[in-house]
Amino acid sequence: MATDQENNKQRMIKLLERPGNGSCVDCGAADPEWASYTLGVFVCQSCSGLHRNISQISKVKSVLLDPWSDAEVEFMASRGNNAAKAKYEQKVPVFYYRPTHTDCQLLREQWIRAKYERKEFVCVERQEPYSAGYREGFLWKRGRDNGQFLSRKCILSERDGALKYYNKHDAREPKALMKIHTLNASFQPGKIGQPHGLQVTYLKDNSTRNIFVYHKDGKEMVDWFNAIRAARFHYLQVAFPGAHHADLVPKLTRDYIKEGYMEKTGPKHTEGFKKRWFTMDDRRLMYFKDPLGYHWQFGITIVTPDRKFLFTCETEEEQQDWMAAFQSLVNRPMLPQEYAVEAHFKHKP
Repeated sequence: MATDQENNKQRMIKLLERPGNGSCVDCGAADPEWASYTLGVFVCQSCSGLHRNISQISKVKSVLLDPWSDAEVEFMASRGNNAAKAKYEQKVPVFYYRPTHTDCQLLREQWIRAKYERKEFVCVERQEPYSAGYREGFLWKRGRDNGQFLSRKCILSERDGALKYYNKHDAREPKALMKIHTLNASFQPGKIGQPHGLQVTYLKDNSTRNIFVYHKDGKEMVDWFNAIRAARFHYLQVAFPGAHHADLVPKLTRDYIKEGYMEKTGPKHTEGFKKRWFTMDDRRLMYFKDPLGYHWQFGITIVTPDRKFLFTCETEEEQQDWMAAFQSLVNRPMLPQEYAVEAHFKHKP
């Protein structure tokens, strides 16, 4: 004869079959096996660990391994993921980044804290830090020469159409002015060596430039990220009047198509191979200097109208991954604006 514990476990498993409960309420991962019995939501194992960081609000247990009381099961049955989203996500700004299970821990944790701890999406006034159109503060920026992080004043202004940073706190002129229409931001904790590390990419004289920044406060860094997305969204709304939000949101920020080490020669193929970190960002391939590496044997040759580039990868698997990434980009039809950029490059004095 089944015990009450076994009955309750079966009831909980049955609740997972309800609409919305079959994926994590926070990151969308499939088949969640944990639940918050104070919020009434089902979450994946990874997000359950982040819920433990707000234990005053959310208490979690395993659906399959922990005991469930009648009252807890009744509470879970009366709530569920769809009801929680309707309550805690009712006013998420269209530009706000909703992380998935593949995103870094910082983005997922701050999304969870914003929803349940700070209740940012229940009250619009709580969204001012990233939706006001102006943001000013100090971020730690990696230096160009020695790699040390130095405190730099940063200003994001929709009115000026730019993100600026200043080398000296009392400087009148910015060290760099990054136009909002060329900006991209991507969290890169592994590359930068900081859990809150953000890579900001922009164009200067039609060349891609990068700065690497972080803030010790995770909320502050995610607010900067979403402020950049808000500024980009408002710019695109003006640039493409009448465009649907669904068409604009994917253009706000993007992760890179492919990243990793290869070795390169150049421009003369008689030169030795050097290990470099390559980033493929849409139709741009960038590389960063690194110490000399040993010679790798898995080669790739890329032919452009101006010259040939020869790269080598450490493993055959990496070679195949890069080849597939290159091929997918080459196969994709070019957009009219991309032809315009190409023409600009060809006629650049």
